Amino acid sequence: MATNRTFTMIKPDAVENGHIGAILEKITSAGFKIVAMKFTQLSKRDAEEFYAIHKERPFFGELVEFMTRGPIVAAVLEKSNAVEDFRTLIGATNPEEAAEGTIRKLYATSIGENAVHGSDSDENAEIEAAFHFAGREIF
Repeated sequence: MATNRTFTMIKPDAVENGHIGAILEKITSAGFKIVAMKFTQLSKRDAEEFYAIHKERPFFGELVEFMTRGPIVAAVLEKSNAVEDFRTLIGATNPEEAAEGTIRKLYATSIGENAVHGSDSDENAEIEAAFHFAGREIF
């Protein structure tokens, strides 16, 4: 059963490049309601835990280093068909392959520095939101 919530992070590259406002505008203009949001920075331990699924992948160390190099914006979004619609809005991981007008086409610089994270399933959206937010922080 599809849920109406998904999780996103505006990654350090997009924060560093001053794209927080523009990305949030794209999100809200696409009909998503922000039900939780915080400006924070992942510790090395947090990044390793959040991305544990990739621990055996050759890019894991670079991913952890990238995600801890600066602040992020973590958010829980609400909309009917949230996960699938948000994945469409952000576009392909590789910005060169992302559709015109998608967040990654507009703001990502590479496959590794791809501006935003979006949950890939309803189950992961719930897990990822709970990783970053206490229940009382989600409205």
